[in-house]
Amino acid sequence: MSRLSRVTDMGVGRALRARVDGWLRALRADLWTLRPDPLPPSTWLRWLPHGLLCLAAFGVTIASAHDLQSRQLAFGPALLVAVAQGGAVVLGLWRPVPAWWLSLGVFVLYAAAVRIRAGTGLETYAWPWTAAAIVAELLVLLLLALRVPTRAAVAALAVTALLTWLAESAAAGMEHDETGALLLSLASIVVIVGTALRGRRVARAQLVQQTTLTAEERTRRTLLEERSRIARELHDVVAHHMSVISIQAQVAPHLVQDPPEELKENLAGIRQNALDALTELRRVLGVLRSEHPGPGDPPAGPGEEAAPHAPQPTLDRLDALVENTRAAGREVATEITGERRPLPQGVELSAYRIVQEALSNALRHAPGAAITVRLDHRPDGLRVEVVNDRPAAPAPPSTGAGHGLLGMRERVAMLGGTMTAHRRPGGGFEVTAFLPGTPPAGTPGTGRTPDPRKARS
Repeated sequence: MSRLSRVTDMGVGRALRARVDGWLRALRADLWTLRPDPLPPSTWLRWLPHGLLCLAAFGVTIASAHDLQSRQLAFGPALLVAVAQGGAVVLGLWRPVPAWWLSLGVFVLYAAAVRIRAGTGLETYAWPWTAAAIVAELLVLLLLALRVPTRAAVAALAVTALLTWLAESAAAGMEHDETGALLLSLASIVVIVGTALRGRRVARAQLVQQTTLTAEERTRRTLLEERSRIARELHDVVAHHMSVISIQAQVAPHLVQDPPEELKENLAGIRQNALDALTELRRVLGVLRSEHPGPGDPPAGPGEEAAPHAPQPTLDRLDALVENTRAAGREVATEITGERRPLPQGVELSAYRIVQEALSNALRHAPGAAITVRLDHRPDGLRVEVVNDRPAAPAPPSTGAGHGLLGMRERVAMLGGTMTAHRRPGGGFEVTAFLPGTPPAGTPGTGRTPDPRKARS
């Protein structure tokens, strides 16, 4: 038991020594450095505190020089000490730790010089701090406490108290005006105030950082939700094509008289691969839709039905979408130009969703404004433009996530298109997107549905 107790005591001792060593190393890093640490501008006063501190440093220099000369110090040494005391205040604006060391060094040199010159008579002296030196030391400690951790500020106060006690001990038995207690009392208050202000500033900075991170996380989450929604919609498009492939692979052997066994095996393999792909798609869709339980996803905009098995919309339903917007009391005009050509289902779905989201934004953010929807069918793709005029009344506070444009950009980027969204010079808002007729390879839902009758050829 005694051996176990010794081992335990040794472990506790090592842990305690390690903690003390770590604390001393941190304290040394805080108070034995020349690194710059500029005092930041005030939120409301900007650079006014810096100017006031420089003015106070000038006053300290003048007052200290006059006071030291009255104590029978030569003009040169008195001016040197006074300039050093005022310079420590100015230096504290950029390098608080070296400024504090400079202030203490000047104090030690001044105390030694006065003690040697005065000999045994200190009756007319305020010892060991003069009025100007007290003001300078308080300002330096305040600037230090505003920038260093609490442990370093407390350690600086303790070192200042130790040097003050040593200076008072050197004048023991002599009559003089003691100022050490006054300095330490005021310095304690200054360090407490400076530490509190620093803690408040650090807490505010952490709050701003946390707010920024929260906004970034919200944007990232909204982006992922929008991509999940796009994936759910494109699942139906891809599943349709895979179903067609499976059916064609099953029907193809019956369209040829006496098909060879190799052909039957290849077509059977194609059909099986298509069925396996459909199974995997259903599994992925189950994971995506698990975040939105219920009979269906919520409506995405005006005229959208929440039916679990409803077909994905295309531009054929554009008229119904516009009519639903007009039923909400808004004036909507449609302009369709160019010759309409068959487009991939993914392109038509994205075009419909872009128009739907743009109409929803106009209803939400531009009350009473007229809306124009333009579709320009071009040989290389489709140009979609939704424009609303200046709102007739202020928009009410929005309860949405405010990331409708993010979803549009995701759809356009998925298809390899381009999009712009900006305010118009005369008021209102404009959304313009171009969707290529042949999106990049690998984009889901961009193939055209083949005709089973063409399998005969």
